[in-house]
Amino acid sequence: MALPGSLRTSWLLVCSLLLAMAALVTPAQASEYKQLPPSSPSALSEDWLIHDATRNLLVLYLPGYHQPAHAYYQWVRVERDQSFPLSFAAQPGLSLFLDNQLVFSARTATTYSLDLSQLLPAQLAPGTHLLAVWQPDGEPALASFSGVSESSAVAGVPRAQAGQAQPRVPGPRGQNVYLGFLLVLGLSYGAVRTTYQPGLSRVFQLDELFGTGSDQQAFLVKPAFSLLNLLLVVLFALSFGLLLTAIHTDLQNLPLLRRFFNVPETAIVARVFLYTGLITAFVFAKYLYVNILAYIFGLQGLVNVQYREFLRTTLLSGLFLPVALLLYLSLNASYPRAVAWAASAVIGIVLVGTVLRVTRTLHTHASLLNLHLFAYLCATEVLPLLVLLKLIVFTY
Repeated sequence: MALPGSLRTSWLLVCSLLLAMAALVTPAQASEYKQLPPSSPSALSEDWLIHDATRNLLVLYLPGYHQPAHAYYQWVRVERDQSFPLSFAAQPGLSLFLDNQLVFSARTATTYSLDLSQLLPAQLAPGTHLLAVWQPDGEPALASFSGVSESSAVAGVPRAQAGQAQPRVPGPRGQNVYLGFLLVLGLSYGAVRTTYQPGLSRVFQLDELFGTGSDQQAFLVKPAFSLLNLLLVVLFALSFGLLLTAIHTDLQNLPLLRRFFNVPETAIVARVFLYTGLITAFVFAKYLYVNILAYIFGLQGLVNVQYREFLRTTLLSGLFLPVALLLYLSLNASYPRAVAWAASAVIGIVLVGTVLRVTRTLHTHASLLNLHLFAYLCATEVLPLLVLLKLIVFTY
């Protein structure tokens, strides 16, 4: 028998009230809400932490906001039975720590591949640990830190044992960029040769370089600063910058250079332009440097001859730098260490040869047996040469 509509509504209201009262009297059986703990990362992240000394906390590192630091941190989950491949570029002295325990230290400047699970100290239990990357005399190349696929780690690179790592030969990074720059360089030299053919032939004439005739003397007394010389200096600096970027990919991590310029490791174009600007500034700044020392030594009459010879020898040697870069790009995959030594030797020959040529030219104007002139030559040529050899050739 169906109930009337009003009575049915009343029964529904009574049942609802009874259920509500029972819920108030009976304890809640549902699970309470609890905030989930942060998940432990099982792979390397692109986000890094730095230490805030004021608050004694680890804070997220923002490249455009924080100053570069020597040490960077990241929470990682390391299991002994689970591979944790890691690849990175390192300078000598770069160290890895797990919970403040040293597990790896780089002895040479190269690219390393290692398994972090194999480096876990015996006294540390598997789980979440604090990974620290520390570079004592600069900033680590964070952009180079990445994971390595398991297949490549098994097929190509053996796993590292505790406290060691197997060097991995760096692949040809940015070859298209270097070849593009070389194409622009060749076209630029062709355009300069077409526009300034008479003046260019005077600069790049080998018989005048090793001669002592009147033509050479007339060449040395000409003004050193002209539009042609400016263009040739920029092209030489671009050639030199390309070779430096290809050989010394971590040159910008030098502490003194890092203090003024912060260019990412993977920004090849930016690094080429940085080195080109620095080399161009050095070539023209040397004229001011020679003038100051010539005034101190009382040898102002040798300034034009010395700087003109330095400029001509430098520009002539710059013609061989693109050839050295082509050979380096072609043979680096097969003979990386030998080609790197050969390219560094080319740079050393360019620097030393320029100083020897300037010394020979000055000796024809005034005898180097004069101790006063010899001291002036050491201050203007030998001392800058030693600094450049230390920074460019012998540092790496």
